[in-house]
Amino acid sequence: MKRVISLGILCVLFSFQGLAQGSKKKRDIKAIKDMCGCYKVKFKYTETFAPEIDYEKHHDYTAAALEWAELVTDEKNKLSIQHILVVNDTMVIKHWRQDWEYENQNVFYYDKDNTWKFRALPKKQVKGQWTQKVFQVDDSPRYSGSATWIHADGRHYWENRTDSPLPRREYSKREDYNVMLRGNRHEITDYGWLHEQDNDKILRVDGKEDMLLAQEKGYNVYTRVADEKCQQAMDWWASNNAFWKKVRHSWDDIYHHQGNLTLNKAVDGKPLFMHFYPLEKTRAGEADITAAIKKFVSGKTVPNVKGK
Repeated sequence: MKRVISLGILCVLFSFQGLAQGSKKKRDIKAIKDMCGCYKVKFKYTETFAPEIDYEKHHDYTAAALEWAELVTDEKNKLSIQHILVVNDTMVIKHWRQDWEYENQNVFYYDKDNTWKFRALPKKQVKGQWTQKVFQVDDSPRYSGSATWIHADGRHYWENRTDSPLPRREYSKREDYNVMLRGNRHEITDYGWLHEQDNDKILRVDGKEDMLLAQEKGYNVYTRVADEKCQQAMDWWASNNAFWKKVRHSWDDIYHHQGNLTLNKAVDGKPLFMHFYPLEKTRAGEADITAAIKKFVSGKTVPNVKGK
């Protein structure tokens, strides 16, 4: 009799645990989707510390724009948000993309010199977590990391530390460091959301320990505004989303592998996004898009194997 009662209690406990996990995941999904919409964005960065006393601090960086964040994938375990900038109320620019994958085992970590290491994480390590994968304007890799969304004391946030290439604001201006160790915090707020950063600027050389050049603080403040203020971005995406869906499909075979992936910075003197301009204009098919991407892939890839 006691054994029957004990089994019954266990069943109830597991049932409550399952309900709690389901409720937690729903809150996670809501938080991610709350980053969609039209926002007035302010980008602010300042260097805060350098270990060498003779380091000359670089100027602060500030910028502002409207940004439309469109939910382009809405699946059980994957959400994808495409960001589109509206600069000076006239210029529309395809910006970054963020994919969120639940209990995902396959990630890519930036090493250096335009090389990413694709890895499979153990299943236990990612239980209850969401991987954020960030992609560049041409949908090439930028960085990824896995962590748990936190919902406590009226706050809703996700934070992670991971290596990445230099940000675009410094990519073509600086050569004194080659890796940014990003401390990312995405927090949903009453005005919209905040992307807070604590970044290390690192010089990485084979066979040596990483050297910290400087640290910086960053705030990307997303203040929600009426969706109609981003109408230009919405119209642009309506005209071009079919092409970029084909671009994402063309990248899939390259992303679904393990090992290192090195991308050429330029082919025929032009970066990849410039090769996409004529393809976008002519609404090229996946074969032409894939051919363009493969020109930038250096070295071989191997099939992906899930972690255990």
